[in-house]
Amino acid sequence: MTSQQSHRKDEHVSIAKKFHHSNSLAGFDQVHFIPVTFPEMAIDDVDISTTVGDLSLSIPFYIEAMTGGSEYTKKLNSKLASISKKCGIAMASGSESVALREPQLTETFSIIRKQNPQGLIFANIGADTSVSQAQRAINILHADALEIHVNSVQELIMPEGSRSFNWLTHLSDIKKQISIPVIIKEVGFGMSSTTIHSLYNLGIRYINVGGRGGTNFAQIENFRRHKKEMDYFNDWGLTTVESLFEAQKVPKMNIIATGGITNPMEIVKSLYLGADAVGIASQILVKLINDGEDATIEMINDWVTGIKTILTALGAHNINELRKRESVNSPELQNYLKQRK
Repeated sequence: MTSQQSHRKDEHVSIAKKFHHSNSLAGFDQVHFIPVTFPEMAIDDVDISTTVGDLSLSIPFYIEAMTGGSEYTKKLNSKLASISKKCGIAMASGSESVALREPQLTETFSIIRKQNPQGLIFANIGADTSVSQAQRAINILHADALEIHVNSVQELIMPEGSRSFNWLTHLSDIKKQISIPVIIKEVGFGMSSTTIHSLYNLGIRYINVGGRGGTNFAQIENFRRHKKEMDYFNDWGLTTVESLFEAQKVPKMNIIATGGITNPMEIVKSLYLGADAVGIASQILVKLINDGEDATIEMINDWVTGIKTILTALGAHNINELRKRESVNSPELQNYLKQRK
């Protein structure tokens, strides 16, 4: 018999696919590179490897947290893990909270490590999780890092979601007692510099800004409501681009960007704006469901080539050189930056 939690996991995948859009709404069209006419280098000179604190990635994007918790999503996780292994990219699990409550669902997550024994894998839990539960989630995947997702707006709109939030104490306790990197991840509503400062003061040094512009959990949870009356939250939050500028105001943070990143140019712009790595969720999930594993691997390999091509066009041998290139912002974005000082 399918549990309510498992049914919700399947619902999330189905609705996310329904609302998927191939064009980004995350603000990347408001940032424009100044062309470099004389790159004076070859594409083979490009090094796209990156580090996020103690984590080393040979490719600067990875499969972001999506799914798990049902038989259907177990199959998706198995395929995603196989893709991550074959492409040599990291992978984050979907929220393991359901497996902590219903241990019979553990294998829908542990299949990731089984399929990719040597890969870089991130565990994933909610911000209301205890230290012991966080360690259990890590153990399920033998994880290299722990993502803790913060999603107050999603919970408030979710018919069965939480209505009370006291998360900072949980985050502080986990940070103090967990030995692997702890990444605080927004789920699509972005992060302000005030939020990031709060995390910094807790000792957190890894964030995933998770900006508006991709999978919209306000829209998804409202669609699940009987009256669908909370559509006024559909444009809630900061875009990924706005969040990356906000993050620049807090030094010494390791930054991951997710949210509406749909192609190599948007990956490169994320890196340019300060992201150390980029998470891709919806584009990979929809490609896998629609076209299969081989086509998804081909797309990822094409993106790797695309990133190297863009850096070559900019005359940048690596990400550090990329950040020294010139760009201009749209009047709308410039107005936002002026207001936010």
